[in-house]
Amino acid sequence: MSENMVDVLIYLYENYMDGEGQPPVDQTDLEDELSQAGFSRSEIEKALRWLDELAAGVDAPQYHGHNVGSIRVYNSVECRKLDVDTRGLLLFLEQSGILDPVSRELVIDRLLAIDHPQVLADEVKWVVLLVLMNRPGREDAFSQMEDMVYNDGLVSIH
Repeated sequence: MSENMVDVLIYLYENYMDGEGQPPVDQTDLEDELSQAGFSRSEIEKALRWLDELAAGVDAPQYHGHNVGSIRVYNSVECRKLDVDTRGLLLFLEQSGILDPVSRELVIDRLLAIDHPQVLADEVKWVVLLVLMNRPGREDAFSQMEDMVYNDGLVSIH
């Protein structure tokens, strides 16, 4: 099976994080369920570690002194991992008000933590969704992003 860590994250979101179901209380039971769903142990471990790191990043104090209208400059490592289209999508999401500067930085951090050489636009959308789901006060942005993920289109700004 060719699933990767992002596929495990999508599975977890669609089965547990969208409020419909409850994951097994014991992590070993969850890992067994994911394994039975066809995911490899290494991808399961990477996905669970990724979620733990997301939670730690959301809880960490953020001291970004970004001004409205400032532009994010990407370094060479980020540019290799996040192509022009991906960076354009992030800029669009920020200009649309879906991402604030702190959420954007969390998204970039989590995108860089994905273990393949380049991140795809669909993966960016899912990562944004997962980050926003964990950011208090970003419920409207989360709803817009969820529409974008499931309707595979651009968001309408209200």
